[in-house]
Amino acid sequence: METGKRQLCDMHRSRRRARLLVAALLAAALAGGAAALASYLVYRPLKPQASVARAAVYQLAATACNSSAGAGAPPYALAASAQFTLLLHNPSDRAAVFYDGFFAYVTYRGEMVAPPAELPRVAQERGADVVLSPLFGAASPVPVSVGTARALAGDCAARRVLLRLVVLGRVRYRSGPFRTGWRDLYVRCDVNVGLGVDAAAGGGGAGDVPLLEYPQCFVDA
Repeated sequence: METGKRQLCDMHRSRRRARLLVAALLAAALAGGAAALASYLVYRPLKPQASVARAAVYQLAATACNSSAGAGAPPYALAASAQFTLLLHNPSDRAAVFYDGFFAYVTYRGEMVAPPAELPRVAQERGADVVLSPLFGAASPVPVSVGTARALAGDCAARRVLLRLVVLGRVRYRSGPFRTGWRDLYVRCDVNVGLGVDAAAGGGGAGDVPLLEYPQCFVDA
């Protein structure tokens, strides 16, 4: 009888120790989770912000192609030369940002107006700004649709041309003891510029053009 009572007491003690061990492990897990959450909230990176501070258009003109090129040739070609000053801001005061595999291009009505321009690798410190000035230009005009050529003529006559600057690449963050892997970077800025017919054709008004509205930039990183 005493042996049975002793076994029963040992069983209760074992269960009590097991419950205490589970409670201790649960408390440690909760404390570790709270510490990890606090570290994340302190060191979490913030995606960069982008804005266009300046735009220069040296030429942006569509001309009819030579009819002797054949029936399959595009009806219009666009000669473009432009430069944008893109400002990338790191809003975090704890995380540094690194950019790689950078390139940019410009479109008008969804059609690329010049070959993409490569951009250098960039290391951006906490809270810092980085200025990029990609220059776009084609050795030869690029083909465009009839609708794009006609729309460009109308927009230049109205002195209001909407261009889109797109930047693609990779980004990673270093925050305190933490470092993320590489992530895809996508930046899109819609830029309304005051571009007249003479300037679009590369005339005397070519160069810096006014920004008619504050450029709207979207960043996904």
